[in-house]
Amino acid sequence: MGTFLHKKQAPKHLRVAIISVSTTRSISEDKSGAWMKKQVKKEGHEVVVHHVVTDEITAIKDMVEHVVWKIQPNAILMSGGTGISPRDVTVEAVKPLFEKELSAFGHLFAQLSYEEIDSAAMLSRATAGIVNHVIVFCMPGSLKACKLACNALILPELGHLVKHISETP
Repeated sequence: MGTFLHKKQAPKHLRVAIISVSTTRSISEDKSGAWMKKQVKKEGHEVVVHHVVTDEITAIKDMVEHVVWKIQPNAILMSGGTGISPRDVTVEAVKPLFEKELSAFGHLFAQLSYEEIDSAAMLSRATAGIVNHVIVFCMPGSLKACKLACNALILPELGHLVKHISETP
C-alpha cells in the first residue's frame, strides 16, 4: 500500500497532549504551547491536556508517563529542553521510555533548521519515539522551531503515524 493510500485511510481526529518544558515560563506565558494547541485544534484534533513542567528529569519523565498511561492520547507534542545547556534534559528524560525511536525526525528537523538558522541547527537534539502506542515528539521551545517542526513534519504525518502504530502485529 502506498503512502497516498495510507494517508487517505489515516484517522482524521486524534487526541493530542501538549507538554512544555520550562523553569521560567508558566502556562500563560507558553507561546509555543499555545500556538501548538491552536494548530492542533485547527487540524481537527482534540487537545486533551496542556501542561508546563519544570526542567528536571524526574518531573518530565513522570509527566510523560502520567499522560501516556492515564490520559492515553495518540500523540504528545513536547517543546523545550532539547538544547545543549545543562538544564536541557528533555531528551534524557524521555528517550529511555521509547520502545521505538523515529530517528529520521531529528535529522529532518535539523536539515530544515539549517536552511533557516545555518550551523546553529546543530544545537538542537530534537527527537521522537513511541511510548506505549503514543507518538512523542520533543522539539525546541522557541515558537519558530515549534512552527517549523509542526508545520513541516509533525502535522502532515500525524494521522499516518498513528495509523501505523495502531496496526495489530
